[in-house]
Amino acid sequence: MIGKILPPAVRAAEAFADIAGAKLFPAEEAALAGAAGQRRAEFATARACARAALAALGVPASAILSGPCGEPRWPAGVTGSITHCAGYRGCAVGPSSAVTAIGIDAEPNLPLPDGVLDAVATTTERTWLAEFMRAECTGPAPRVCWDRLVFSAKESAYKAWFSLTGRRLRCDDAVIVADPASGRLTARLLVPGPAGAGRLPARLEGSWLAADGLIMTTITIPA
Repeated sequence: MIGKILPPAVRAAEAFADIAGAKLFPAEEAALAGAAGQRRAEFATARACARAALAALGVPASAILSGPCGEPRWPAGVTGSITHCAGYRGCAVGPSSAVTAIGIDAEPNLPLPDGVLDAVATTTERTWLAEFMRAECTGPAPRVCWDRLVFSAKESAYKAWFSLTGRRLRCDDAVIVADPASGRLTARLLVPGPAGAGRLPARLEGSWLAADGLIMTTITIPA
């Protein structure tokens, strides 16, 4: 499903339930020492998706460990992103020669809990969210929880930006705008990149999809 909103150079794999008996490499087993059963199943299924996506690129299976901030560490020449939520695990990878960074996120298509939107959304985002919500109450469009979409898009932007720069983004460091007609989205960055990183994009472009009770967002930065 998520492959529908990714560029042709990117390969994706996904699962809608944990894969029983999904195998891990010894180094991954060691990294999971002491993890509870649900965390282990989630991790193993996400890694199985990652290896399937890498295989579609012709990359041999290997351990995919986590960096100090929890980010997956990909084989040389590959960039990618992993996401998981209730009922979904997914991964997208692409060759670094075509894609500099990828961020993906999946969320349930449900309103955010009380107070979360105020914590993550800027004034600009709350303005267009209010307009979209009013239009949806009177129009024929299928229901999309736009507040959750903003949250998801910020997650995707965070992952792509971190992959590109090694720097975190705060919720108010980017402004999300989504197009309900085209399924496209933009993250306008309000912070510069790290010193010495060269010219970095001021806008991150991506796509969104709402289907089967899920909202999915993707951000890709071309090479």
